[in-house]
Amino acid sequence: MTQKLIITAGASGIGLAIARHFVSNGALVAICDIDAAAIGQVTDEFALATTCDVTDVEAVASFVDQAVERMGGLTTVIANAGTAGPTALIEDIVPEDWARTVAVNPTGQYALCRAAVPYLKAHNKGSVILMSSAAGRLGLPMRSPYAAAKWGVVGLKETLAMELGPHSITVNAILPGSVKGPRMDAVLAAKAKASGISLDAARNAEVQNTSLGRMIEPDEIAELTWFVASPAARSISGQSLGLCGNFETLR
Repeated sequence: MTQKLIITAGASGIGLAIARHFVSNGALVAICDIDAAAIGQVTDEFALATTCDVTDVEAVASFVDQAVERMGGLTTVIANAGTAGPTALIEDIVPEDWARTVAVNPTGQYALCRAAVPYLKAHNKGSVILMSSAAGRLGLPMRSPYAAAKWGVVGLKETLAMELGPHSITVNAILPGSVKGPRMDAVLAAKAKASGISLDAARNAEVQNTSLGRMIEPDEIAELTWFVASPAARSISGQSLGLCGNFETLR
């Protein structure tokens, strides 16, 4: 059976790696992203590529409807959109930054699942994968909105796995650690500035937090996601799947 995937934030980084991996394995893929320029660069690669802000519930619903019509169905839903949020102590975080962070996660993931789940239920099968973070099980000093949001994603996953299991729909979360790319570079720069250390020191500290002593490649997440969505993982549900090189501490 051909996989028919929708994924948010699919025009760059982790999302693009996942989308391309699915296509390379014969899947039909519909992506959305808030970055119109990034969407323009990959439009021809996918069944549907469109701009969408996941904090806009109606826009997300429209994307899902268009994707299902274009692909002729839906088998897999990946809620990948996220935002790094501010890097600061709790007393220095302004309400607007907090609200924006949680509006993307977990509220944006709620919006995607709300729109997509009825299509999966109609066929009594499918896979939902929510992108959380290692911070969604360990906490992350100076990143309280991000950590709280990613913990919320794990709670959403736990609940949806219970709700959707009777419909033969699996629901899992993937919890990456530090992933190579421009977003991680920006996070480390903000951490270095807030902590009064050099960028190299911030990067070294991040790597030293893991047993494997390295950052994660986006392709590693894509490969895990493909497995979780595959028939081989049909009995895996309700799980938080860490892909972090074994974070020993985030302090």
